[in-house]
Amino acid sequence: MTRVALIDDHESVRLGLEAACTRSGGMTVVFSGETVSAYLDWRAFANAAPADVVVLDLTLGDGATVTENVTRLVADGSPVIIHSVADRPGAVREALVSGAAGVVSKASRTGEVVDAIATVARGDSLDNVEWASAIDGDRDFADAQLSARERDVLRLYAAGLPLKAVADRLGIAYSTAKENITRVRVKYVGVGRSASTKIDLLRRAMEDGLVAEGGRSVR
Repeated sequence: MTRVALIDDHESVRLGLEAACTRSGGMTVVFSGETVSAYLDWRAFANAAPADVVVLDLTLGDGATVTENVTRLVADGSPVIIHSVADRPGAVREALVSGAAGVVSKASRTGEVVDAIATVARGDSLDNVEWASAIDGDRDFADAQLSARERDVLRLYAAGLPLKAVADRLGIAYSTAKENITRVRVKYVGVGRSASTKIDLLRRAMEDGLVAEGGRSVR
């Protein structure tokens, strides 16, 4: 039996996938929950082995970034399938770069998701040519290669904090926060992504998974 973990903050999605996995006859859902932290806590408490495959929503309500989520799961020993809508190529790119085994659209039939789980459980690769082509051909989502500090500053600034509050929150000088935002703007412009206004920066941060839909900081 393939041991599957489902991590999605929409219960209806999890219930549908759990039913499909059960119907397949070759899978058992060992965990169904809303966050990666909850899954890892369950593993530690139950002294359970890593799931054979983790099906992970691209954006979760706890604010963790896709990079953080995928990296933690892969480091824990499970291959990860991203189960996502197809409207965030930047975040999908980030997930694949972080080590996700592939992506399955939420528009897919549950049977297709089950087939993808079986494929990854066998150690085979998913056919993500269509996703890869869409991502690589979209200049709007070119990687600006922000540093960790620049990402932290952008995350808070784009979420609505003034630069002084950003500096206080991160324990850095105001001038340092201002310099980081300037570098962020330069880097985004350098890869063809507009960043002249705070609204532009909010859009870039949302595209790159640093800020959730609606402008809420993900950390």
